[in-house]
Amino acid sequence: MSGAATPVVDLEVGGRTVRLTNPDRVYFPATGATKRDLADYYLAVADGIVRALRDRPCMMHRFPQGLAGDKVHQKQLPKGAPDWIETCPVYFPRFKRTVRELCVTEAAHVLWAVQMSTVEFHPWNSRRADVEKPDEWRIDLDPMPQAGFAKVRAVAGVVAEVLDELGIVGFPKTTGGGGLHVYVRIRPEHDHAAVRRGALAFAREVERRAPSLVTTTWWRRDRDPAAVFVDYNQNARDHTIAAAYSVRGTPTATVSCPIEWSEIESVEPAELTIATVPERFARLGDLHAAIDDVAYDLAPLLEWADRDEADGLDTGAEPPPDPAGPS
Repeated sequence: MSGAATPVVDLEVGGRTVRLTNPDRVYFPATGATKRDLADYYLAVADGIVRALRDRPCMMHRFPQGLAGDKVHQKQLPKGAPDWIETCPVYFPRFKRTVRELCVTEAAHVLWAVQMSTVEFHPWNSRRADVEKPDEWRIDLDPMPQAGFAKVRAVAGVVAEVLDELGIVGFPKTTGGGGLHVYVRIRPEHDHAAVRRGALAFAREVERRAPSLVTTTWWRRDRDPAAVFVDYNQNARDHTIAAAYSVRGTPTATVSCPIEWSEIESVEPAELTIATVPERFARLGDLHAAIDDVAYDLAPLLEWADRDEADGLDTGAEPPPDPAGPS
């Protein structure tokens, strides 16, 4: 019957068959993009999203009814997963509970998650070989309400300057919102608290160089509403942010998209969506393809942290966690 909804589509992904139900369900109301469009997007950027997620515990942000419905933050792998889905056990001391989170190692895992209504993928900054030792330092440039993207661009320039002086190569990407992320591979030699401490020392150095643009004040209520917050807390244990190539739960299906440093002055994050990124990926490839080539020593940042603390600055101890447990 003409115009009838397609109840099921079988997708062949790397030698596996992933059954996609309700492929015509509209997920993104502003554009009419469907669950099938979301699956096709992840197939188009499969190499990139798998690289970003590989061997990392991953929280799934699920929208069972599309963005018009409720959002589910899923840590524990849903029941009924096929036996080829891989997981990683993660222990939550506060709740004395271990959950098994999705652990992507191939594209079919991503597509299965899409079948389970996952829009966003939020991986840990550590891998399952040792989830307590991060191998990824995350620099999150988060603009406050009165700080436009022009300020984010300016702060990114300071970040690039400091990284260059340290001899470190960072890999930038849009957030899918109004900010920017920069990822750096580090040697998995320190726990989350140490990585967070080093990230705070870096953020403070950026703040020293651009005090009119940057804040590292922890409590949102105390921040300059026109500043860019360098959010070092994204390196705390079990804090996750959208992966490179993850779609975001926005009406227009924006993407957290890798970019070149040279693009920061001209990129318009709102233009990077599931409709535009596949062509870009086909043309440029994965701009984070070299991210695993070099892992950097965190020691210089920890030395900065020692210096700051000797000067009387606080250690940036993490506030109490959210009382809600893992779902």
